[in-house]
Amino acid sequence: QVQLVESGGGLVQAGGSLRLSCAGSGLTFSSYNMGWFRQAAGKEREFVVAISWSGTIYYSDSVKGRFTISRDNAKNTVYLQMNSLKPEDTAVYYCAAKAPDSLWLSRYYSPRQYDYWGQGTQVTVSS
Repeated sequence: QVQLVESGGGLVQAGGSLRLSCAGSGLTFSSYNMGWFRQAAGKEREFVVAISWSGTIYYSDSVKGRFTISRDNAKNTVYLQMNSLKPEDTAVYYCAAKAPDSLWLSRYYSPRQYDYWGQGTQVTVSS
């Protein structure tokens, strides 16, 4: 049974930082492509950043230069370091996992491409 568990969310002032973690179990973590998405209240789920099993990274324009994704396969964990946070970054953040698939390389930004999801962690940025 695959599980993804996010942690590290919370309340932070604008300009602050948070680091989210996503721990995976029940899957061969090192062979999975991983993504972070977010969903603000009343809005659709939005792509944030993804990292392939081989370490290639794709950022959304809205977070490029502020957020950093990394993975530690020995710990079955992917991280999202979020700096210079803005009120518009407020959302529930989800991690997602996708088994290796050539289509993912051109569809990494689509939630439909992912096989497994975590339960989400709330990030609130106050102005």
